[in-house]
Amino acid sequence: MKLRHMFTGIAVLMLASVVWSAAGQTAPAADAAAATAQDNGGVVKSPPVAEKPDPLKRRLTDREEADRLKNTRAELKGEYKKWLDEDVRWIITDEEERAFKNLANDEERDQFIEQFWLRRNPNPDSPENEFKDEHYARIAYANEHFAAGKPGWMTDRGHIYIAYGKPDNIDSHPSGGSYERPMEEGGGNTSTFPFEVWHYRYLEGVGDNIDIEFVDTCMCGDYHATIDRSEKDALKNVPGAGETMYEQMGQAKKADRFSGGGLEQLGAGPGTQNNQSKEFDRIDQFAKLFAPPPVKFADLDEFLSSAKVLNGPPFLFDVRTDYVKLTNDTVMVPLTLQIRNGDITYSSKDGDSTGTVNILGRVSNINHRVIQTFEDTVKVETPTDLLERTKNNLSVYWKALPLPPGRYKVEIAIKDVNNADHVGVWRRSLDVPKFDEDRLASSSLILADQMERVPSKDVGTGNFVIGNTKLRPRVPPSITTPVTFHRAQNLNFWMQVYNLGISDSTKKNDATIEYQILDLATNKQILDSQESAQKLNPNADQLTLEKTMPLASLEPGRYQVTITVNDVAGKQQISQSAPFIVEQ
Repeated sequence: MKLRHMFTGIAVLMLASVVWSAAGQTAPAADAAAATAQDNGGVVKSPPVAEKPDPLKRRLTDREEADRLKNTRAELKGEYKKWLDEDVRWIITDEEERAFKNLANDEERDQFIEQFWLRRNPNPDSPENEFKDEHYARIAYANEHFAAGKPGWMTDRGHIYIAYGKPDNIDSHPSGGSYERPMEEGGGNTSTFPFEVWHYRYLEGVGDNIDIEFVDTCMCGDYHATIDRSEKDALKNVPGAGETMYEQMGQAKKADRFSGGGLEQLGAGPGTQNNQSKEFDRIDQFAKLFAPPPVKFADLDEFLSSAKVLNGPPFLFDVRTDYVKLTNDTVMVPLTLQIRNGDITYSSKDGDSTGTVNILGRVSNINHRVIQTFEDTVKVETPTDLLERTKNNLSVYWKALPLPPGRYKVEIAIKDVNNADHVGVWRRSLDVPKFDEDRLASSSLILADQMERVPSKDVGTGNFVIGNTKLRPRVPPSITTPVTFHRAQNLNFWMQVYNLGISDSTKKNDATIEYQILDLATNKQILDSQESAQKLNPNADQLTLEKTMPLASLEPGRYQVTITVNDVAGKQQISQSAPFIVEQ
């Protein structure tokens, strides 16, 4: 089995609880008050005054909530308006734009902007964001080279450059002038306005070998994108000038260009027979070029949004979540998906069988606003004659999400591409911890079946990579079931420790790390060892603990690994445990 692509690429619904309060009863009626007066010897006592509800705390009506959102959007101004309307205008999705406009205050907007760039960062572990740097470099380039009475980012060339980057090739005619038409445009010689043709070998979501034509018909430097390749022809409307090859030979009339009703007015020529049939392709390409980034798996997005009933058997998969500190305000949340190969539908061709799975994930905050989404397609390939033997094998996919501390809902939907009714959904709440600077803390304790160093060029990048270590976590089949290893495997465990105390006198840490493995059946210690933090990194307040243990010496059964950190300098202690099963 070979994994062609690892999921780098997720999301669990967490519903905010709504507390309703009942309104109080009205005051007694006047006649009831009179009756009470008679019972009290004619003395009328004032009834207790019911406390009026605070109008600022009552639940808003639908109309009031709509007005509030309208006013919020109207108040969007200054740097936030510039960020939305200029900085990310060509790369933000429609869903993200709607979410940003509905945010209630500047704190939420700042957090949204931070997460916007983090989820596009190709290296979440790095303090530098290559995507963000490249994006603003493209804006600067567009403003410098494509300005034409308006900033370069507002022009069509600026739009395409910012969205897709530098083209692979540019055919530039900055002064226009004499132009020998290619045969697919009718042939013959004419004179043109200034124009450029940008060629991209491939654009994701658009296609292969994409040509984009820009024409400066005003001769003012404002090149606009066009579908009509005849628009650059400066002699198109001049009778008898700039004729195509067939027009020169008398086989067509120039007036025929304007009577066909098509998108282009190229005129007839030896290579133009198929132009009309390709017009819809050109419209489709143009629409894709200038459209916001699409949701690739709209069917899965609709499935998550509508909670549709499954038509076929559910596509089962397991998910593991872990937490690793990146900064004081950001936590990396690795999500590991595990699918049994036998649950995937395969298509066979030329002796190879391929299973394809589409994955869509999204993360929402407690206000049900989607703050992150991701999509990916993964493939599992195996020789057809080995397919039956590999159906019990497991395929694992990984996605690391940078999130600020807080509570979230994560939803993941997967679809078996070769079986349209085979869909699976996973939903969970997610409590991302806050790592306080003055409190000893640790990441998740991760049990892995693979753990190895990565080359320096791959530090912090790629699937299953945390820092300088490639770590493939074992995924339990359920929350209550431990992960399973075989005796022929190694047990790898990984954990980071944060905020170790540093001695004022020695300027070093002073902590002891204890590793224990307990046989849960006999309550007997199989391993009990210690090491000093100073031997690992004496001057650091953060440590990465990595250990590997062969399991051949353990009998099949249930065990538990525990790591305890006793911080003498900081006078604190923490402990993390994880159960596991050893099979024959």
